[in-house]
Amino acid sequence: MAQEELYKRYSGILYGMCLKYSRNKTEAEDNLHDSFMTIFDKIGQFNHKGSFEGWIKRITVNTVMQKYRKEQYLKVVNENIGDEIEIEEHLPDISLDVLLKYVQELPNKYRLTFNLYVLDGYSHKEISEMLGTSLGTSKSNLSRARMILKEKIEKQNMNIA
Repeated sequence: MAQEELYKRYSGILYGMCLKYSRNKTEAEDNLHDSFMTIFDKIGQFNHKGSFEGWIKRITVNTVMQKYRKEQYLKVVNENIGDEIEIEEHLPDISLDVLLKYVQELPNKYRLTFNLYVLDGYSHKEISEMLGTSLGTSKSNLSRARMILKEKIEKQNMNIA
């Protein structure tokens, strides 16, 4: 009964997190399920330092990252990239659904790095530790993710204009 209440209260928030880290809705649902299994298993370890919601969000991110590390999707071919490439922050009118679709279409290593850095505020050091990669790889993956997203947005705007 308590697990059901916990699921009802937090599943929407955690599903949103899973959706941005996953390739599609089915994978997001699997990640949500795995996250709740871990939360239920480790709930006795919550020590009431910080918010409960923050604790379950951290478990969710870690659960998704562990899955990708096991699948070996995060291997990098070449991490020699100069300074991080800056992309203009000005975004044309684009719906959130379209932007989410573009983010979900990114290769795993780019999508995960982009979400962790841009949407969740992790540092490159934290990301490299979570994903088991180097600091340079994290920066490289973020730059490439931004370039891919910029190209997709520009291509869409050409089709609209």
